[in-house]
Amino acid sequence: MSIDLHYWPTPNGWKISIALEEMGLPYQVHYVNIGAGDQFAPEFLKIAPNNRMPAIVDPDGPDGAPISIFESGAILQYLARKTGQFYGASERDRVAVEQWLMWQMGGVGPMAGQAHHFLKYAPSLEPPQDLPYAKDRYRNEVARLYGVLDRQLAKNQYVAGSFYSIADMAIWPWASLWEGQAQTLEDKPNLARWLDELGARPAVQKGRALGEEMRSNVQTDRKAQQVLFGKR
Repeated sequence: MSIDLHYWPTPNGWKISIALEEMGLPYQVHYVNIGAGDQFAPEFLKIAPNNRMPAIVDPDGPDGAPISIFESGAILQYLARKTGQFYGASERDRVAVEQWLMWQMGGVGPMAGQAHHFLKYAPSLEPPQDLPYAKDRYRNEVARLYGVLDRQLAKNQYVAGSFYSIADMAIWPWASLWEGQAQTLEDKPNLARWLDELGARPAVQKGRALGEEMRSNVQTDRKAQQVLFGKR
C-alpha cells in the first residue's frame, strides 16, 4: 500500500522523498504549500501538530494498523526500521547512524536554515533586515559544522562509516545548498567528494527533483514571506 507523503520541495522534504525512492517504497504525494499556509490547515495539523512538513501516513503501520508520523528524523528512522535498509547491520552501526542523524537535526538543519534566512531572505523583506551580526553568526557556525563533516568524511566513505544510511539522506539536502549558505568547498575536499557521489545517485536525483517546479522565489514573494516569517 502506498505511503501518503505530505511534502513541499525543501531540504526537510527532500530527506523523505529521497528515502522513499532509495527504499523503493510506493508513495503518493500530497503537496503542502508552505508559502500559501497549507501547513496550518486543520486536516494537516491532525497528523503534524507542529505545523511543519514533511509528514507521512503509512496505512500498513505497526501490527498492520495505520500510523501518522511527523518530524523528518523520526520518519527516516521509522522507514529504515520498516524496510530493514540504510540503518547499518549492527548495533554499533545504528548508534553511528543515530548520532549523525541527531547532529543534522540539532545542528546543520537549524544553523543552515538560519544562514539561509539572514543571508538571503531577511535582506529582501520590507523593510529590509540586513543584519551583519546574524549573517556572520550563522555563516560561521555552518562553516564550523561543515568542517566537522569534512573531517568525518576524510575517514569514511559515508557519514556513519562504510555504508550509505539515512544519516547521509538527512544531511545531503542541506549541505547541497552550501552556496546559498555562503560557504566554500575549496578547503573541504572530502565533503565535495561526498556531495558529488550522493548527487549522482538516481534516487537522490529523483527525490530532489520532486515538485521542484512548484517552488516560488521567497526573496520576491511577499505573500510567502508573510506566511513563513510573520507572527502566528
